[in-house]
Amino acid sequence: MSAPRLLGRPLQVVAARRRVPGVNRPELRAVPGRPLVVTPFVATTGRPPMRPARQYPFREPTALELEPEYAHLRAHEPVSRISLPYGGEAWLVVRYEDVRVVLGDPRFSRAALLDRDVPRTSPRRLTDPTLHTTDPPEHNRLRRLVSGAFSPRRLERLAAHASRVTEELLDRVEEQGPPADLVAGLAVPLPVSVICHLLGVPLVDRDRFASWVDIALATTAFPAAEIHAAFAALKDYLASLVALRRREPADDLLGALVVARDQDGGLSEEELVVLGVTLLYAGLETTSNHIGNFVHTLLSHPAQLARLRADPALLDSAVDELLRLTPTVTSAGFTRIALEDIPLGDIMIHAGDAVMVHLDAANRDPRAYPHPDELDLTRKPNPHLAFGHGPHYCVAAQLAKAELRIALEALLRRFPTLHPAEPATPHWRQGRMVRGLDRLLVTW
Repeated sequence: MSAPRLLGRPLQVVAARRRVPGVNRPELRAVPGRPLVVTPFVATTGRPPMRPARQYPFREPTALELEPEYAHLRAHEPVSRISLPYGGEAWLVVRYEDVRVVLGDPRFSRAALLDRDVPRTSPRRLTDPTLHTTDPPEHNRLRRLVSGAFSPRRLERLAAHASRVTEELLDRVEEQGPPADLVAGLAVPLPVSVICHLLGVPLVDRDRFASWVDIALATTAFPAAEIHAAFAALKDYLASLVALRRREPADDLLGALVVARDQDGGLSEEELVVLGVTLLYAGLETTSNHIGNFVHTLLSHPAQLARLRADPALLDSAVDELLRLTPTVTSAGFTRIALEDIPLGDIMIHAGDAVMVHLDAANRDPRAYPHPDELDLTRKPNPHLAFGHGPHYCVAAQLAKAELRIALEALLRRFPTLHPAEPATPHWRQGRMVRGLDRLLVTW
């Protein structure tokens, strides 16, 4: 594997002996031409003692309720130490403005994570350079290769495809009659169809790759060996599709990436395959869980749901508010490594430290939003962090929002009396990175 690169050259992070007052800890700096090395550090007694690290995750998440520790930390310890199941300790950042700093400051590196035993909740290490594991300018190069697939013209075509599929799926839901499971009937098959159409993945393979994605993005639901095997299976599958595209060129994103590899030299074979894997699971896991979670949230807030039904023009702001309020992940992520000493609030993040952010906790920060725990479908402005911030802002954000708008609009239009079919607690998936429902039974 090639090392991370700076301005087109391999990047090394080495110790430059500049003393930080009271701390025997060298600064990290980039040296072109050598592999990436980040060395652990030991503080002297001049560094103020840190509070003991909290075990993290705090507990298994309950439905769509954020753990109360996040509100406490926002108020009293916005940058705190946590101890992860894998890779040791990290800083946890939960306030809105601090999270934006970590996501937007290039001194917090994603590329420095590659093939290192960094703090994380999943047993799988990040080993492959792709959109979310590279830093600029390498990240910019990869992003340019896929951004054309999300141009306004292509988004319009993808939205039209999503609309057709949504109506067909809801036709079947209606034919089968209540009660209906919206997870199996809409939330899962809609994103699968859209990402297959975009990327050029055969829809007939959906059961195979959806199963691999489910396992690969797990935390505790499957043994570590199964998680690693599922990710390897996804890479093998995408490699076979790349070979097929070479034999049978097509006007889809995977075909465009093959051209970028073979004719333009825009990326390596490894980058091509892993980029395909990244787009496949990113297009499935989050959006499918969002659809089920958003419907559940609306059904749990009947006054807001009635307001949306009475005024469909609220749909755009409703999607943004649901993205802000409805928790997505089961734990913090988007880990970065500090490349030099960086103050964050009243804490000094030292070179080599791992920093994790919790987007959902930041989206509930009362410093950024009045009444942050309330669902307000008219909330404006709403600069939520559901799709991240800075260079790694989700390249497919507009497509995801289009799918969510289309799904909610069609569902509420066709089933104006939609309500839960089971009074008991819904069935939530466990041991995954993304919060979601196993099923959501509704009637009308």
